[in-house]
Amino acid sequence: MEFKVVDGPVDYAYRTDQPVEYVTIANETSGVLGYLWLSDADDAVGWVGRPAVSVEASNSAGYWLIKMRDGKARDLPPSQALAELADDRPGGRVGFIVPGSRSRAESVGDLEEKAAEGWQPPTRTAPAPRGRG
Repeated sequence: MEFKVVDGPVDYAYRTDQPVEYVTIANETSGVLGYLWLSDADDAVGWVGRPAVSVEASNSAGYWLIKMRDGKARDLPPSQALAELADDRPGGRVGFIVPGSRSRAESVGDLEEKAAEGWQPPTRTAPAPRGRG
């Protein structure tokens, strides 16, 4: 028996080899959760989450990708669907689009590297040993 998908929601492609535009998604507790990217050239949309906040990033991704899917259902190019979300501030753990964060990356791979770097905790240094007097 072969599994065959006969119907489902319309959606953008999930891959591109083209440069991508992206926005930063953040929340008040964890900071940057990840990056919502798009490519009008390939009619593609995707998410790159920060590994350091993987659970929150995954939950956030679901919200933003479903919102983008609504744009596809109305035949909007990805950039227009994203523009409509610019003022969407659901807050909480799913976060918000950081104002002024729209940028460009040469590839999704470059964006994945950016996400992997992410925020690093401060380096802890051991206190200097106290001399015995």
